[in-house]
Amino acid sequence: MIEGIAAFVAWLGAALLVLSDARRGLALGIALAASGIAIVVWSTSGPTEAALIAIGGAVAATRRLMIGNDAWGVMPPGSTPRLILCIAGGLLALWIGLGVTGGHSAALRFTVLVTLGLAGARVLSSDDAPAQLSSLAVMALAVAAAAGLSSEAPGPWPYAAAALIAAGSGWLPLVRLRAA
Repeated sequence: MIEGIAAFVAWLGAALLVLSDARRGLALGIALAASGIAIVVWSTSGPTEAALIAIGGAVAATRRLMIGNDAWGVMPPGSTPRLILCIAGGLLALWIGLGVTGGHSAALRFTVLVTLGLAGARVLSSDDAPAQLSSLAVMALAVAAAAGLSSEAPGPWPYAAAALIAAGSGWLPLVRLRAA
């Protein structure tokens, strides 16, 4: 039950990343996604790994809250396709996580699929550096969570590396790319 709620929180955070264009919405999206991922990781891999995910997400969210446009920016005009992506992506990940694949840890499969899918879509569809870096932080945490899907315990190293990547993404320079 707790894992299902945590997986929903991770989806909500990833959806907020997709739907937000300003620092407050992006920071809340990182915080929600990281906390959902951390709770699911706790149930599958243990408290040390979950703490690493939570710390990396907290640092990334705090840094995003300090830099960028001082607004929420949730669902700006023209964001209907992004809303449809969030709903359809969540339903597709739920179907794959629960129905198509077998075995235990369905919440972990759903969490990894939905956060990677939505954050990856945001990276590919946006030219906004804060949104891309925020999504990159969540993608790193989701990739580390995927290490818990293996039959052998990977130890804390993938989670520590993801926490460093997520935390460090906030200190990368915000450069807007322009076509020639």
